[in-house]
Amino acid sequence: MTRGKNLSWIGIVRLGLVQMCLGSIVVLTTSTLNRLMVVELALPAILPGLLVGLHYGIQISRPHWGVLSDATGRRTPWIVRGMAILALGALGAAFGIPLFNQSFWAALTLSILSYTAIGLGVGASGTSLLALLATTTEPRRRAAAATITWLMMIAGIAITAASVGAMLDPYSPRRLLIIVGLVGAGAVVLTSLAVWRVEVGVSAQPSAAKPRFRAALREVWANDAARRFTVFVFLSMTAFFMQELILEPYAGLVFGFTPGESTSLSGAQNGGVFLGMLSVGIAVTGLKIGSLRGWVVAGCLGSAASLGAISAMGQVGPEAPLVLAVVVLGFFNGMFAVAAIGAMMELAGEKAQGQEGTRMGLWGAAQAIAAGFGGLVGAAAADLFRSVMPDATAFGAVLLAEAALFVAAAILAAQVIHETRRETRIVAGE
Repeated sequence: MTRGKNLSWIGIVRLGLVQMCLGSIVVLTTSTLNRLMVVELALPAILPGLLVGLHYGIQISRPHWGVLSDATGRRTPWIVRGMAILALGALGAAFGIPLFNQSFWAALTLSILSYTAIGLGVGASGTSLLALLATTTEPRRRAAAATITWLMMIAGIAITAASVGAMLDPYSPRRLLIIVGLVGAGAVVLTSLAVWRVEVGVSAQPSAAKPRFRAALREVWANDAARRFTVFVFLSMTAFFMQELILEPYAGLVFGFTPGESTSLSGAQNGGVFLGMLSVGIAVTGLKIGSLRGWVVAGCLGSAASLGAISAMGQVGPEAPLVLAVVVLGFFNGMFAVAAIGAMMELAGEKAQGQEGTRMGLWGAAQAIAAGFGGLVGAAAADLFRSVMPDATAFGAVLLAEAALFVAAAILAAQVIHETRRETRIVAGE
């Protein structure tokens, strides 16, 4: 596979805008709509858990999107089409919320179709975007590019959650549909502008031999480093996403948060994630402190400790500083995530020989499956525990289980990342 010139910093930031759009739409479906189903509609948490799990499960198709973009050498068409599908899926999911009050089965059917579209859209757009970054970014800039684009995605999530939280109160179905429609339309327009002509002169050309999906995936899986890193991604992302579907219901049922306040809580958490990522970048780039392995381990252990504190606060009630604890959790999540994404970008471009898309697809699929599995297990466990114990204790038990998984992920990271990328630093040019 031949290449043109590399992406400039401006080009990297433009692609970061696409990540920001992805995060802006997805946060509505995984936080706001989830909370409305559990609290306002009084549906069991397992229902939104299954729907979100479906959208993550559909992303097992990510390796397929990666192989397709590897074969054509063109990533931008898949990015734009995927974003459009994602926006339509989110709007359909929002329409399903008021429909539950009229016809449960009609609403469920619409929701299943919508969350399927969300999974396809995220898979097509997200995989192609990361593959484009891996193929057109200078090796010395890959980790920095991953950090920039991930920070922009978190910024999009935080800004969207905070602004939507403010606009959603007082809640009404009409207000919800207008907000989701505007966010989706804006994301498609911004994505189209961001990727316009970005591949001109920098896009990777298709390989002479078109890769077959199974053969390409089998070849990547045969690589020991890629295989071991896939296992680490699955375990760590399971821990990362277990609280995603229960944090807002926890805030509403135990701490008395309104729909707008709980949506803003998600924004506060992602604001903490942003600060954690930024702090790691400053520490490593400016102060030359820390290694990839060190930041991942510290982030996992800090996340475990924060979850323990949030669990304990349930016994205190509304007086507890939940927002502060959630920001701290986000901070440590950000430390862990930026290091893991940096490793992913490095490994995707290292001796890939035209398989960058396939590698990113494999790890994206592992992350998506773990996210769906973690969210579903968390929601199901919360429902089960709530049937036999008070809400605060039930949610707290799930959060403690997530903390234990983060400790296990830290132990695995100390082994896998050390062996895979010894003392790799997250800094451009180093």
